[in-house]
Amino acid sequence: MNVRKLRLHDNDPAHYSDERDEYERDYARLIQSPAFRRLQGKSQVFGAGSGDYYRTRLTHSIEVSQIARELAKRLRRSYPLLAAPEHPGLMLEPEVVEIASLAHDLGHPPFGHKGEEVLNELLQREYGMKYEGNAQNYRILMFLEKRAGSDSGLDLTAAVLLAINKYPFCLDDPGRQKGLYGMEWEHIHHLRQLWGMPDGCATLEAQLMDLCDDIAYSTHDLEDGIRAGKIHMDRNLFENDRVVEHVLQEIENDSGNAAMCWDEIDMRAMVGRVLHQYLQDWEALYAECDREPSRTRREMKARWVNKFASQVGILDDPATGWKRVTLIREGRQDLELLRTMEILKKLAWVTLIKDFRVQRLHKRSEVVIQRLWASFKEEATGRLIIPADWLESYERHKDKWTWERMVADYISGMTDAYAEKVYGEFFASRSGSIYEMD
Repeated sequence: MNVRKLRLHDNDPAHYSDERDEYERDYARLIQSPAFRRLQGKSQVFGAGSGDYYRTRLTHSIEVSQIARELAKRLRRSYPLLAAPEHPGLMLEPEVVEIASLAHDLGHPPFGHKGEEVLNELLQREYGMKYEGNAQNYRILMFLEKRAGSDSGLDLTAAVLLAINKYPFCLDDPGRQKGLYGMEWEHIHHLRQLWGMPDGCATLEAQLMDLCDDIAYSTHDLEDGIRAGKIHMDRNLFENDRVVEHVLQEIENDSGNAAMCWDEIDMRAMVGRVLHQYLQDWEALYAECDREPSRTRREMKARWVNKFASQVGILDDPATGWKRVTLIREGRQDLELLRTMEILKKLAWVTLIKDFRVQRLHKRSEVVIQRLWASFKEEATGRLIIPADWLESYERHKDKWTWERMVADYISGMTDAYAEKVYGEFFASRSGSIYEMD
């Protein structure tokens, strides 16, 4: 049995009408799903619909998949262990990494991370339940999405499911902030045991997808910010003590940064160096590009993506006895480059997300989600205003999910525009037409 191509619910290929490989089926199921299409209407940094130039969750996911697929090809050529792997979790198949990258953000609700934060707060405060984007991915892929002849989600191969699983934990465990909801974790944990995966360790494919997501965040969001005029490429910004202070604060507040050993270096000095280097690169490229901003932005993004991507490699991880996909220099993990990438991510955060206009959008999105939640959360009245297909699905599966979880599923599946539309129907002075199709 090929455990990588195992499907939890559909292991009989007899009814297939073509000769496609299993991963080709996965790819087709994913990109033809409504959940994937809805990514075009979900915010990345700026609100979806803010302009034709800015990235959405869809374009971000496509860019992550391109970086990940190319790196998987290069690593396969460079590391003999990948040519004859001894473990299903120590493989890097470009097709699998590409599909996982395309699917990694499906669970994000409307309005970006703010939407995720608000839904989690509402569920925890009122029902003691959690909402988390990575966990919601699996709700969608394994349960909520539909395909012809199946009521078990997209039923992707084990390799793809585990390649999306960058947080191999159960979210219901005390103190856990990232992971999977209990029902989906049972299935994923079963696959991990079948593969013999070490506790708490992700497959190489999941690690590569996660690292490529960080590479994209640290470069592409800055490009969008420069294009939007939120990041001014001059010394007034990059040598501003307040900007440095805000970046430092974000690093210190991020509990996920412990592995980078920030306490071993002068953080303030390094932040200053990275910002100085980034500005220097821009000034040099700006001159080379005949002072043309659009071309400079593209060249800048390409240079920094290459700076990170060219250093991706695989190391032994003595702490776990597993392998680690990370940035490498001279055979060792390159902590300085990892810290550089983190500083650029925080620079994007403090200059874009903290911008008062973006904060106003966040405040509005908070109000929208809170009031939608209040409208739907009571089952007796919510039944009257939720689409019939959602109610039918709830009736079939209410022994496994609660009304509150279904409401969270419904709201989180909305695009930004659809959430605004429903909000407007409930609370604006002008209602929508009853002939509009939801």
